[in-house]
Amino acid sequence: MTAPARTASPHPTLLGLFLIFARIGLTSFGGGLSGWLLREFVQDRDWIGEEDFLNGLAISQALPGINVKNMAIWIGHRLLGWRGAAVAVAGIVVPPAVFIIVLGAVVGALILHPLTQVLLAGAAAAATGLSLSMGVVTARRVRRQLVPLALMAATFVAIGLLRWPLVWVVLIGGGFSVCYEYAAIRRGRR
Repeated sequence: MTAPARTASPHPTLLGLFLIFARIGLTSFGGGLSGWLLREFVQDRDWIGEEDFLNGLAISQALPGINVKNMAIWIGHRLLGWRGAAVAVAGIVVPPAVFIIVLGAVVGALILHPLTQVLLAGAAAAATGLSLSMGVVTARRVRRQLVPLALMAATFVAIGLLRWPLVWVVLIGGGFSVCYEYAAIRRGRR
């Protein structure tokens, strides 16, 4: 039996985009949001291609500020222009901000209860799984060439094992990567 062909969902409205980002912001805990965004906009709705999404994710991570906010701006602008960017960032920030203020008051009152500890541990596990999923998708897209693979491995070792400061690893590794790609483009390899 073959899988049915995937068709793109209808293009979003401003309200629809706000509601999607609000839902993602309200249902994602402790990180892993880029995994939700990938599933929502690339895999489920087919509004953005995987390669475009990963390029947007790279840009969002390179820019200052919170990655998911940067990603919301990028996706919103890509889909509905500047209005989409404004609505997407409002959706990802405002409803969760209101919710977290209320939740903070409740958790503050219940923090010593054992069930609260179990719920927080479960949320952390789910966020770790989403981040791992996003890492696997990204790693699959790395070109199977020596320099990109070596840079990916060196970044993992520097941050994950040696615990070097992220800012220096990004500045040095990112700078090297950009220079390498620029040289490859100039040589006509890309």
